[in-house]
Amino acid sequence: MKLVMRFSGTVGYVSQTEDRPGVFVEHFTERTYFGDVFRASRRLDEPSQVPPVVNGNITLNNSFAIVADEHAYGNINSMRYVMYNGIPWKITNVEVRRPRLILTIGGQWDGNTA
Repeated sequence: MKLVMRFSGTVGYVSQTEDRPGVFVEHFTERTYFGDVFRASRRLDEPSQVPPVVNGNITLNNSFAIVADEHAYGNINSMRYVMYNGIPWKITNVEVRRPRLILTIGGQWDGNTA
């Protein structure tokens, strides 16, 4: 039996505009999508640092199948993060399977959010 969890959350997009010659400004927007979480796994990375780090980095390898709209299809290259359990996670891969997009996430997003 395959258990599928439902997903409702936001996807963050980043676009750039030229404020003045040679100066680009990033703009963050979020859109809400619905779909399924069909792979949920995590990995604990223990960095080899001196002195040793007590807590390693957590990386999620979750995949979300969202029901995409035309905005999502037209801005795949601008997708940066998925809000999941209140935390923004980096989108590492986007696969097109119309009418859905399969978003795979990795480490925690450390940039700005909308």
